[in-house]
Amino acid sequence: MKLFDKLFRPRPPIRDRQALADFVDAQSAFIVQKGIYEYSRARAGHYAKVLFAEKEFAQSVEHSRWQAFPLGLAMVGEMIDKALAPQAGMRRRQVLDQIILVVLSVFDRYPVPPSIGDVAWLEARSDLAHRLDLVGGHAPKRVMDIPDPLAEAYFDLMPIHENLRGRDFQTTRNYLRVSLCNIHDELISRMDRAALERTLMADAAA
Repeated sequence: MKLFDKLFRPRPPIRDRQALADFVDAQSAFIVQKGIYEYSRARAGHYAKVLFAEKEFAQSVEHSRWQAFPLGLAMVGEMIDKALAPQAGMRRRQVLDQIILVVLSVFDRYPVPPSIGDVAWLEARSDLAHRLDLVGGHAPKRVMDIPDPLAEAYFDLMPIHENLRGRDFQTTRNYLRVSLCNIHDELISRMDRAALERTLMADAAA
């Protein structure tokens, strides 16, 4: 019964910065890692178990997922802006600035991945901050369109030789679109919008 209760327990509401950061962390990691693992397994076919057991390939996957993590953060961060923007109105920029701080705090939770290195990791953080800052310069996109500018960069990170990828870019882009729409639906179902906006605006005022 305890296991059953755990499996079907409602997920906690998102009403403050900590809960929002935890959501960003989990969903950003999920969207990039799931795509990398599933694509690699699909391309390897019957040899997937053998491939994933190889040390060199495991290291390539690890490198790919850390490179892709900032892309996931950028997509999820922009999606949160989309979810809050209609109610934020003229305060959208203030709310976006707080979303950016939350997303960057998630990035900063992790030490520099050894396979990435200090310089490249700092550059990735700078690029992430810049991407999110640009979100405020245009009207909120449809959720399904948010991954489009990043889809090619994400596809290029797949730990499969480019000669073996075939014409799979569209499939990967569609995966990102569908996944981000599902993440958006979860955010809407769990978000206490009024409480979250009050928290973000209070922090902006402080």
